[in-house]
Amino acid sequence: MKEYDVIVVGGGFTGVAAAVTAARQGMRVLLTERTNCLGGAACNCLVNPFMPFFTGSKEDGGKKLILSAGIFDEIQDRLIKVTADICGDHPRYQHKPMSTFSEEALKIAFNRMVLEAGVDLLFHTTLVGADKDGDRITGLTMAGKAGLCKLHAFYYVDCTGDADLALQAGCPTHLGRPEDHLCQPMTLCFRVGDVDTARFREGRAEMQKAYKEQQAKGKIRNIREDVLVFNTLSDSILHFNTTRIVKLNPTDPVDVTRAEIEAREQVYEMMCFLRTYAAGCENAKLISTAMQIGMRESRMIDGEYVLTVEDLLAFRKFDDGIAACNYDIDIHNPEGSGTSHYYFPQGEYYTIPFRCLIPRGVDNLLVAGRCISSTHEAQASYRILPVVTTLGEAAGVGIAQACKANIPCRQVDASAVREILRANGAFF
Repeated sequence: MKEYDVIVVGGGFTGVAAAVTAARQGMRVLLTERTNCLGGAACNCLVNPFMPFFTGSKEDGGKKLILSAGIFDEIQDRLIKVTADICGDHPRYQHKPMSTFSEEALKIAFNRMVLEAGVDLLFHTTLVGADKDGDRITGLTMAGKAGLCKLHAFYYVDCTGDADLALQAGCPTHLGRPEDHLCQPMTLCFRVGDVDTARFREGRAEMQKAYKEQQAKGKIRNIREDVLVFNTLSDSILHFNTTRIVKLNPTDPVDVTRAEIEAREQVYEMMCFLRTYAAGCENAKLISTAMQIGMRESRMIDGEYVLTVEDLLAFRKFDDGIAACNYDIDIHNPEGSGTSHYYFPQGEYYTIPFRCLIPRGVDNLLVAGRCISSTHEAQASYRILPVVTTLGEAAGVGIAQACKANIPCRQVDASAVREILRANGAFF
Protein backbone atom coordinates (compact mmCIF):
# COMPACT_ATOMS: atom_id res chain seq x y z
CA MET A 1 0.00 0.00 0.00
CA LYS A 2 1.17 3.52 -0.73
CA GLU A 3 1.88 6.02 2.00
CA TYR A 4 -0.70 8.64 2.91
CA ASP A 5 -0.78 11.96 4.68
CA VAL A 6 -3.99 10.97 6.47
CA ILE A 7 -5.84 7.72 7.11
CA VAL A 8 -9.44 8.00 8.26
CA VAL A 9 -10.83 4.87 9.93
CA GLY A 10 -14.61 4.49 9.68
CA GLY A 11 -16.80 5.37 6.71
CA GLY A 12 -19.92 6.79 8.31
CA PHE A 13 -21.11 10.38 8.01
CA THR A 14 -18.25 11.47 10.26
CA GLY A 15 -15.56 9.61 8.33
CA VAL A 16 -16.82 10.75 4.93
CA ALA A 17 -16.84 14.35 6.10
CA ALA A 18 -13.35 14.07 7.59
CA ALA A 19 -11.84 12.32 4.56
CA VAL A 20 -13.40 14.61 1.94
CA THR A 21 -12.52 17.76 3.88
CA ALA A 22 -8.90 16.69 4.42
CA ALA A 23 -8.53 15.80 0.73
CA ARG A 24 -9.91 19.19 -0.27
CA GLN A 25 -7.20 20.70 1.94
CA GLY A 26 -4.58 19.00 -0.25
CA MET A 27 -4.01 15.83 1.78
CA ARG A 28 -3.42 12.34 0.33
CA VAL A 29 -6.20 10.49 2.12
CA LEU A 30 -7.23 6.86 2.58
CA LEU A 31 -10.66 6.08 4.01
CA THR A 32 -11.15 2.56 5.41
CA GLU A 33 -14.49 0.93 6.19
CA ARG A 34 -15.15 -2.52 7.65
CA THR A 35 -18.42 -3.09 5.74
CA ASN A 36 -19.33 -2.89 2.04
CA CYS A 37 -20.56 0.69 1.84
CA LEU A 38 -20.23 4.20 3.19
CA GLY A 39 -22.93 5.54 5.47
CA GLY A 40 -22.13 4.01 8.84
CA ALA A 41 -25.04 3.76 11.26
CA ALA A 42 -27.48 5.09 8.66
CA CYS A 43 -26.85 2.11 6.39
CA ASN A 44 -25.66 -0.58 8.79
CA CYS A 45 -28.13 0.13 11.61
CA LEU A 46 -30.94 1.85 9.65
CA VAL A 47 -30.63 5.02 11.74
CA ASN A 48 -33.24 7.25 10.11
CA PRO A 49 -34.46 10.02 9.96
CA PHE A 50 -32.14 12.95 10.61
CA MET A 51 -33.00 14.38 14.01
CA PRO A 52 -33.57 18.17 14.06
CA PHE A 53 -30.41 20.18 13.42
CA PHE A 54 -31.91 23.66 13.44
CA THR A 55 -33.59 26.09 15.79
CA GLY A 56 -35.85 29.10 15.50
CA SER A 57 -33.86 32.28 15.04
CA LYS A 58 -34.40 34.99 17.65
CA GLU A 59 -34.53 37.41 14.75
CA ASP A 60 -36.31 37.20 11.39
CA GLY A 61 -39.61 36.17 12.96
CA GLY A 62 -38.44 32.74 14.09
CA LYS A 63 -36.95 31.73 10.73
CA LYS A 64 -35.04 28.45 10.92
CA LEU A 65 -31.41 28.80 11.92
CA ILE A 66 -29.49 25.85 10.48
CA LEU A 67 -26.89 24.64 12.98
CA SER A 68 -25.39 21.73 10.99
CA ALA A 69 -24.34 23.44 7.80
CA GLY A 70 -21.07 23.29 5.82
CA ILE A 71 -20.43 19.86 4.34
CA PHE A 72 -23.70 18.51 5.75
CA ASP A 73 -25.57 21.00 3.56
CA GLU A 74 -23.68 19.64 0.55
CA ILE A 75 -24.56 16.08 1.55
CA GLN A 76 -28.25 17.00 1.60
CA ASP A 77 -28.01 18.50 -1.89
CA ARG A 78 -26.36 15.35 -3.21
CA LEU A 79 -28.93 13.14 -1.47
CA ILE A 80 -31.84 15.07 -2.98
CA LYS A 81 -30.38 14.72 -6.48
CA VAL A 82 -29.59 10.98 -6.28
CA THR A 83 -32.87 10.17 -4.53
CA ALA A 84 -34.88 11.89 -7.23
CA ASP A 85 -33.01 9.91 -9.90
CA ILE A 86 -33.51 6.48 -8.30
CA CYS A 87 -36.79 6.97 -6.40
CA GLY A 88 -38.64 9.64 -8.38
CA ASP A 89 -39.97 12.99 -7.21
CA HIS A 90 -41.64 13.12 -3.80
CA PRO A 91 -42.11 16.24 -1.65
CA ARG A 92 -41.03 14.27 1.42
CA TYR A 93 -37.39 14.28 0.31
CA GLN A 94 -37.09 17.20 -2.10
CA HIS A 95 -36.40 19.99 0.36
CA LYS A 96 -33.97 21.09 3.05
CA PRO A 97 -33.58 20.75 5.96
CA MET A 98 -34.02 17.04 5.28
CA SER A 99 -35.54 14.48 7.62
CA THR A 100 -36.31 11.06 6.11
CA PHE A 101 -33.76 9.88 3.54
CA SER A 102 -32.89 6.90 1.34
CA GLU A 103 -29.98 4.75 2.51
CA GLU A 104 -29.46 3.46 -1.03
CA ALA A 105 -29.20 6.98 -2.39
CA LEU A 106 -26.80 7.80 0.44
CA LYS A 107 -24.44 4.96 -0.51
CA ILE A 108 -24.20 6.24 -4.09
CA ALA A 109 -23.91 9.89 -3.09
CA PHE A 110 -21.12 9.14 -0.62
CA ASN A 111 -19.17 7.01 -3.11
CA ARG A 112 -19.26 9.84 -5.63
CA MET A 113 -18.38 12.48 -3.07
CA VAL A 114 -15.35 10.59 -1.76
CA LEU A 115 -13.98 9.61 -5.16
CA GLU A 116 -14.47 13.09 -6.63
CA ALA A 117 -12.38 14.48 -3.77
CA GLY A 118 -9.53 12.13 -4.68
CA VAL A 119 -9.86 9.97 -1.56
CA ASP A 120 -8.71 6.35 -1.84
CA LEU A 121 -11.36 3.99 -0.50
CA LEU A 122 -10.94 0.55 1.06
CA PHE A 123 -13.98 -1.55 2.04
CA HIS A 124 -14.03 -4.85 3.98
CA THR A 125 -11.08 -3.76 6.12
CA THR A 126 -11.18 -3.93 9.91
CA LEU A 127 -8.78 -2.24 12.32
CA VAL A 128 -7.07 -4.73 14.63
CA GLY A 129 -4.03 -2.87 15.90
CA ALA A 130 -1.96 0.31 15.95
CA ASP A 131 1.84 0.68 16.06
CA LYS A 132 3.38 3.57 17.97
CA ASP A 133 6.74 5.25 18.33
CA GLY A 134 6.57 7.33 21.46
CA ASP A 135 3.45 9.46 21.24
CA ARG A 136 2.93 8.99 17.51
CA ILE A 137 1.01 6.33 15.63
CA THR A 138 3.29 4.93 12.94
CA GLY A 139 0.95 2.44 11.29
CA LEU A 140 -2.24 0.41 11.48
CA THR A 141 -2.79 -3.32 11.30
CA MET A 142 -5.92 -4.12 9.31
CA ALA A 143 -7.67 -7.42 8.67
CA GLY A 144 -9.29 -8.28 5.35
CA LYS A 145 -9.87 -11.12 2.90
CA ALA A 146 -6.14 -11.27 2.14
CA GLY A 147 -5.24 -11.55 5.82
CA LEU A 148 -3.43 -8.87 7.80
CA CYS A 149 -1.91 -5.80 6.19
CA LYS A 150 -0.10 -2.68 7.35
CA LEU A 151 -1.23 0.84 6.47
CA HIS A 152 0.91 3.92 7.08
CA ALA A 153 0.24 7.65 7.25
CA PHE A 154 1.60 10.72 8.98
CA TYR A 155 -1.73 11.52 10.67
CA TYR A 156 -4.94 9.65 11.53
CA VAL A 157 -8.61 10.33 12.26
CA ASP A 158 -10.71 7.92 14.34
CA CYS A 159 -14.29 7.95 13.01
CA THR A 160 -15.22 4.47 14.22
CA GLY A 161 -17.94 5.72 16.55
CA ASP A 162 -16.51 3.56 19.33
CA ALA A 163 -13.05 5.15 19.62
CA ASP A 164 -11.54 1.88 18.38
CA LEU A 165 -8.37 3.45 16.99
CA ALA A 166 -7.89 5.62 20.07
CA LEU A 167 -8.15 2.50 22.22
CA GLN A 168 -5.65 0.56 20.08
CA ALA A 169 -3.28 3.53 20.31
CA GLY A 170 -3.41 3.51 24.11
CA CYS A 171 -5.47 6.66 24.62
CA PRO A 172 -7.50 6.82 27.84
CA THR A 173 -11.24 6.28 27.37
CA HIS A 174 -14.38 5.91 29.44
CA LEU A 175 -17.68 4.06 29.06
CA GLY A 176 -21.22 5.11 29.95
CA ARG A 177 -22.36 6.61 33.21
CA PRO A 178 -19.58 7.13 35.75
CA GLU A 179 -21.44 5.35 38.57
CA ASP A 180 -22.02 2.03 36.76
CA HIS A 181 -20.63 2.41 33.19
CA LEU A 182 -24.02 1.60 31.70
CA CYS A 183 -24.65 3.06 28.24
CA GLN A 184 -27.89 4.08 26.59
CA PRO A 185 -29.86 1.09 25.24
CA MET A 186 -28.99 -0.69 22.01
CA THR A 187 -31.77 -0.86 19.42
CA LEU A 188 -32.29 -3.00 16.34
CA CYS A 189 -34.33 -1.01 13.82
CA PHE A 190 -36.66 -2.74 11.39
CA ARG A 191 -38.96 -1.99 8.46
CA VAL A 192 -42.55 -3.18 8.02
CA GLY A 193 -44.33 -3.19 4.65
CA ASP A 194 -47.86 -3.59 3.28
CA VAL A 195 -49.20 -1.18 5.89
CA ASP A 196 -52.21 1.07 5.42
CA THR A 197 -50.37 4.00 6.92
CA ALA A 198 -53.38 6.33 6.96
CA ARG A 199 -55.33 3.89 9.15
CA PHE A 200 -52.21 3.24 11.22
CA ARG A 201 -51.85 6.93 12.03
CA GLU A 202 -55.54 7.23 12.92
CA GLY A 203 -55.32 4.27 15.28
CA ARG A 204 -51.92 5.04 16.75
CA ALA A 205 -53.22 6.07 20.19
CA GLU A 206 -55.22 2.85 20.51
CA MET A 207 -52.17 0.85 19.49
CA GLN A 208 -50.07 2.50 22.20
CA LYS A 209 -52.79 1.72 24.75
CA ALA A 210 -52.88 -1.93 23.66
CA TYR A 211 -49.09 -2.10 23.87
CA LYS A 212 -49.10 -1.01 27.50
CA GLU A 213 -51.89 -3.45 28.30
CA GLN A 214 -50.06 -6.38 26.73
CA GLN A 215 -46.85 -5.31 28.47
CA ALA A 216 -48.65 -5.27 31.84
CA LYS A 217 -49.94 -8.78 31.17
CA GLY A 218 -46.42 -10.02 30.53
CA LYS A 219 -47.14 -10.63 26.83
CA ILE A 220 -44.53 -8.06 25.71
CA ARG A 221 -40.92 -8.73 26.78
CA ASN A 222 -39.65 -5.41 25.37
CA ILE A 223 -39.20 -3.00 28.30
CA ARG A 224 -39.51 0.16 26.18
CA GLU A 225 -42.37 2.36 27.39
CA ASP A 226 -44.08 2.79 24.01
CA VAL A 227 -43.81 2.01 20.30
CA LEU A 228 -41.45 4.36 18.45
CA VAL A 229 -42.16 4.51 14.71
CA PHE A 230 -41.29 6.82 11.80
CA ASN A 231 -42.33 7.29 8.19
CA THR A 232 -40.18 6.14 5.28
CA LEU A 233 -39.98 7.23 1.65
CA SER A 234 -42.68 4.66 0.82
CA ASP A 235 -46.30 5.35 1.70
CA SER A 236 -46.82 1.68 2.68
CA ILE A 237 -43.66 1.06 4.73
CA LEU A 238 -43.02 2.04 8.36
CA HIS A 239 -39.70 2.32 10.17
CA PHE A 240 -39.56 1.07 13.78
CA ASN A 241 -36.92 2.20 16.28
CA THR A 242 -38.54 0.48 19.23
CA THR A 243 -36.57 -2.55 20.43
CA ARG A 244 -34.62 -1.94 23.63
CA ILE A 245 -31.62 -3.83 25.02
CA VAL A 246 -30.22 -2.63 28.34
CA LYS A 247 -27.42 -3.48 30.76
CA LEU A 248 -25.15 -4.97 28.09
CA ASN A 249 -21.75 -3.61 27.12
CA PRO A 250 -21.69 -2.31 23.51
CA THR A 251 -17.91 -2.82 23.36
CA ASP A 252 -18.00 -6.48 24.46
CA PRO A 253 -18.60 -8.89 21.54
CA VAL A 254 -20.22 -11.45 23.84
CA ASP A 255 -22.72 -8.87 25.09
CA VAL A 256 -23.35 -7.52 21.59
CA THR A 257 -24.08 -11.05 20.37
CA ARG A 258 -26.61 -11.49 23.17
CA ALA A 259 -28.11 -8.11 22.25
CA GLU A 260 -28.53 -9.06 18.58
CA ILE A 261 -30.28 -12.33 19.49
CA GLU A 262 -32.62 -10.75 22.03
CA ALA A 263 -33.43 -7.81 19.73
CA ARG A 264 -34.56 -10.11 16.92
CA GLU A 265 -36.88 -11.88 19.34
CA GLN A 266 -38.30 -8.46 20.21
CA VAL A 267 -38.82 -7.77 16.49
CA TYR A 268 -40.74 -11.06 16.17
CA GLU A 269 -42.80 -10.13 19.20
CA MET A 270 -43.55 -6.66 17.79
CA MET A 271 -44.65 -8.10 14.44
CA CYS A 272 -47.10 -10.43 16.17
CA PHE A 273 -48.39 -7.51 18.22
CA LEU A 274 -48.74 -5.14 15.26
CA ARG A 275 -50.62 -7.62 13.09
CA THR A 276 -53.10 -8.19 15.92
CA TYR A 277 -53.49 -4.79 17.59
CA ALA A 278 -52.40 -2.04 15.15
CA ALA A 279 -54.91 -0.67 12.67
CA GLY A 280 -53.66 -0.92 9.10
CA CYS A 281 -51.19 -3.69 9.96
CA GLU A 282 -53.48 -6.67 9.42
CA ASN A 283 -51.47 -7.68 6.33
CA ALA A 284 -48.15 -6.21 7.46
CA LYS A 285 -44.94 -8.01 6.57
CA LEU A 286 -41.46 -7.74 8.06
CA ILE A 287 -39.26 -6.44 5.23
CA SER A 288 -35.89 -6.18 6.94
CA THR A 289 -33.98 -5.75 10.15
CA ALA A 290 -30.82 -3.68 10.28
CA MET A 291 -27.57 -5.43 9.42
CA GLN A 292 -26.39 -4.72 12.95
CA ILE A 293 -27.85 -3.42 16.18
CA GLY A 294 -27.63 0.32 16.69
CA MET A 295 -25.65 1.84 19.55
CA ARG A 296 -26.55 5.24 20.90
CA GLU A 297 -23.50 5.34 23.13
CA SER A 298 -20.32 3.40 23.74
CA ARG A 299 -16.67 4.15 24.43
CA MET A 300 -15.58 7.83 24.50
CA ILE A 301 -12.13 9.39 24.67
CA ASP A 302 -10.69 11.41 27.53
CA GLY A 303 -9.67 14.48 25.57
CA GLU A 304 -8.12 17.88 26.09
CA TYR A 305 -11.56 19.08 27.17
CA VAL A 306 -14.55 17.09 28.45
CA LEU A 307 -17.88 18.53 27.30
CA THR A 308 -20.40 18.43 30.16
CA VAL A 309 -24.14 18.77 30.55
CA GLU A 310 -23.47 22.00 32.44
CA ASP A 311 -21.88 23.39 29.27
CA LEU A 312 -25.00 22.46 27.33
CA LEU A 313 -27.45 23.93 29.82
CA ALA A 314 -25.47 27.19 29.89
CA PHE A 315 -25.56 27.34 26.04
CA ARG A 316 -21.79 27.77 26.11
CA LYS A 317 -20.10 29.21 23.03
CA PHE A 318 -16.45 28.17 23.20
CA ASP A 319 -13.62 30.22 21.74
CA ASP A 320 -12.54 27.08 19.86
CA GLY A 321 -16.09 25.97 19.02
CA ILE A 322 -16.23 24.11 15.70
CA ALA A 323 -19.80 22.73 15.67
CA ALA A 324 -23.19 23.80 17.02
CA CYS A 325 -26.08 21.79 18.41
CA ASN A 326 -29.42 22.18 20.14
CA TYR A 327 -30.84 18.67 19.81
CA ASP A 328 -32.48 17.77 23.09
CA ILE A 329 -30.63 15.90 25.82
CA ASP A 330 -32.33 12.64 24.87
CA ILE A 331 -31.48 9.87 27.35
CA HIS A 332 -33.06 6.46 26.86
CA ASN A 333 -32.93 4.81 30.27
CA PRO A 334 -29.75 2.66 30.40
CA GLU A 335 -31.33 0.20 32.84
CA GLY A 336 -35.01 -0.06 31.97
CA SER A 337 -38.08 1.74 30.73
CA GLY A 338 -38.46 5.46 30.14
CA THR A 339 -36.79 8.22 28.14
CA SER A 340 -35.87 11.62 29.56
CA HIS A 341 -35.66 14.84 27.55
CA TYR A 342 -34.39 18.35 28.02
CA TYR A 343 -35.46 20.59 25.14
CA PHE A 344 -33.47 23.72 24.45
CA PRO A 345 -35.39 27.00 24.23
CA GLN A 346 -35.97 28.33 20.73
CA GLY A 347 -32.96 30.20 19.44
CA GLU A 348 -30.55 28.70 21.97
CA TYR A 349 -27.70 26.31 21.21
CA TYR A 350 -24.25 25.37 22.42
CA THR A 351 -20.99 24.78 20.58
CA ILE A 352 -18.49 21.94 20.78
CA PRO A 353 -14.83 22.85 21.27
CA PHE A 354 -12.08 21.57 19.00
CA ARG A 355 -10.28 20.33 22.13
CA CYS A 356 -12.94 17.58 22.51
CA LEU A 357 -11.54 15.98 19.33
CA ILE A 358 -7.98 15.76 20.70
CA PRO A 359 -7.26 12.55 22.65
CA ARG A 360 -4.63 12.38 25.34
CA GLY A 361 -1.52 10.33 24.76
CA VAL A 362 -1.16 10.55 20.97
CA ASP A 363 0.19 13.47 18.94
CA ASN A 364 -1.03 12.63 15.43
CA LEU A 365 -4.62 11.54 16.01
CA LEU A 366 -7.98 13.31 16.06
CA VAL A 367 -11.24 11.63 17.07
CA ALA A 368 -14.61 12.67 15.66
CA GLY A 369 -18.19 11.47 15.97
CA ARG A 370 -20.21 10.32 18.97
CA CYS A 371 -17.04 9.15 20.76
CA ILE A 372 -15.44 12.56 21.31
CA SER A 373 -14.52 13.67 24.82
CA SER A 374 -17.71 14.27 26.80
CA THR A 375 -19.91 13.03 29.61
CA HIS A 376 -22.75 10.55 29.27
CA GLU A 377 -25.37 13.32 29.49
CA ALA A 378 -23.71 15.65 26.99
CA GLN A 379 -23.26 12.85 24.47
CA ALA A 380 -27.01 12.24 24.54
CA SER A 381 -27.48 15.51 22.67
CA TYR A 382 -24.71 15.80 20.07
CA ARG A 383 -24.74 12.11 18.98
CA ILE A 384 -27.10 12.69 16.02
CA LEU A 385 -26.01 12.27 12.38
CA PRO A 386 -26.01 15.96 11.32
CA VAL A 387 -23.86 17.03 14.26
CA VAL A 388 -21.31 14.22 14.02
CA THR A 389 -20.94 15.14 10.33
CA THR A 390 -19.88 18.64 11.31
CA LEU A 391 -17.45 17.16 13.83
CA GLY A 392 -15.96 15.10 11.00
CA GLU A 393 -15.57 18.20 8.85
CA ALA A 394 -13.75 19.96 11.69
CA ALA A 395 -11.47 16.95 12.15
CA GLY A 396 -10.67 16.97 8.42
CA VAL A 397 -9.64 20.61 8.57
CA GLY A 398 -7.74 20.15 11.83
CA ILE A 399 -5.79 17.11 10.70
CA ALA A 400 -4.80 18.86 7.47
CA GLN A 401 -3.51 21.83 9.44
CA ALA A 402 -1.48 19.55 11.71
CA CYS A 403 -0.04 17.64 8.76
CA LYS A 404 0.92 20.76 6.80
CA ALA A 405 2.78 22.19 9.81
CA ASN A 406 4.04 18.78 11.03
CA ILE A 407 2.90 19.55 14.56
CA PRO A 408 0.99 17.64 17.26
CA CYS A 409 -2.76 17.99 16.91
CA ARG A 410 -3.03 19.78 20.24
CA GLN A 411 -0.87 22.59 18.78
CA VAL A 412 -3.24 23.26 15.88
CA ASP A 413 -4.55 26.82 15.89
CA ALA A 414 -8.29 26.42 16.44
CA SER A 415 -8.94 29.92 15.12
CA ALA A 416 -7.41 28.87 11.78
CA VAL A 417 -9.64 25.78 11.76
CA ARG A 418 -12.67 27.96 12.44
CA GLU A 419 -11.72 30.35 9.66
CA ILE A 420 -11.55 27.55 7.09
CA LEU A 421 -14.79 26.00 8.34
CA ARG A 422 -16.54 29.36 8.15
CA ALA A 423 -15.30 29.82 4.58
CA ASN A 424 -16.82 26.39 3.80
CA GLY A 425 -20.21 27.51 5.10
CA ALA A 426 -20.09 25.90 8.54
CA PHE A 427 -22.00 27.39 11.47
CA PHE A 428 -20.77 27.55 15.04
